Amino acid sequence: MLKTILQASENFCIHQIRLPYRIIKSIPKKRTLIAYIDIDTHDNKKYRVYIASEYGFIQKVAKLFLEEDESDEETLIDMLLETTNLIVGSAKVIAQESENSYTLGTPHFEKIDVFNFAYNDARAVKVQGDKMIIAIKELNV
Repeated sequence: MLKTILQASENFCIHQIRLPYRIIKSIPKKRTLIAYIDIDTHDNKKYRVYIASEYGFIQKVAKLFLEEDESDEETLIDMLLETTNLIVGSAKVIAQESENSYTLGTPHFEKIDVFNFAYNDARAVKVQGDKMIIAIKELNV
């Protein structure tokens, strides 16, 4: 599951952000904007996907989509929710090509803080020193 979400995040970096990126294993302990979206697989498993973005990363997205050099916190939260929807929605399309298809819920903003949620697996995407965490937690275990 994380593999397809990471593939979608790589596609997001290549086709939207258009800057070099790296997938890293270390999860930053910085203050981030945190959102999540729940997904239900067709084999009746439920997962929560967290997207936690450092301010600099999500500001790059706001610059890209809104042409804003310095967005306010509310705008950055909206951009995080949209990014969550875009990445996990794209992963859903990728997953439909295999047998791991799923349905999506609605993205929710959680908080602005250090990412401290329990998860089964996680990676970070690093673009020009700014990071976005992608973590997944199975809910029905």
